[in-house]
Amino acid sequence: MVGYQNIQHLNKEVMEKFAKHSKIAGVIFLLLGLVGIFYPTIMSVATAYFVAWLFLFSGFVIAFHTWENDRKDWLGWLKAFIYILTGILVAIFPIPGVAALGIILAVYFFFDGFASFALAGQLKGQKWWWLILLNGILSIILGVIFLIGWPFNSLILVGLFVGISMFFDGVVLLTMGSYIDKLQKGETSQSQGEESQENQNPQSAGSSTAS
Repeated sequence: MVGYQNIQHLNKEVMEKFAKHSKIAGVIFLLLGLVGIFYPTIMSVATAYFVAWLFLFSGFVIAFHTWENDRKDWLGWLKAFIYILTGILVAIFPIPGVAALGIILAVYFFFDGFASFALAGQLKGQKWWWLILLNGILSIILGVIFLIGWPFNSLILVGLFVGISMFFDGVVLLTMGSYIDKLQKGETSQSQGEESQENQNPQSAGSSTAS
């Protein structure tokens, strides 16, 4: 997530799109988060397969890039081979892949936590800034718990922790979308008040001239 300390300066069209997309993404994240919380094993295996497909896709992209630019680049071919092989192994053996994802996800939770701390510091003073701070604290706690229990309980913890993180990310996205809607409503009411005041001023000026 990026910083939104200057979000008030965005134009109306950008704000409307951001609010709409934030709410849609927030609902999706909430639903996926609930799946991970109530069915952690399914989410763990799904995460392993998702990572496997990412490795496969990246490997084929690297291979295509090497073929098009320098077919004698053995380092490029080696990198593509490692990516493709890793993707195949994780797809064939998702359970060991889940255990391997444990360390990766622990690092992710730590980075997500520190990023949330930075964003909460930028938005400190807003009514909902503590939600982002809470998201960061929970991410750090989850990372620590994951390292303590690795690798035996990875099959449950991977899906559970991914679900919890996605659930709170969805809450944050929905909250930010609602915040932008309030900003737009405030700007609309302010502009309407200025227009009504401008309409009244010519009348008052005309009456003073007549007197």
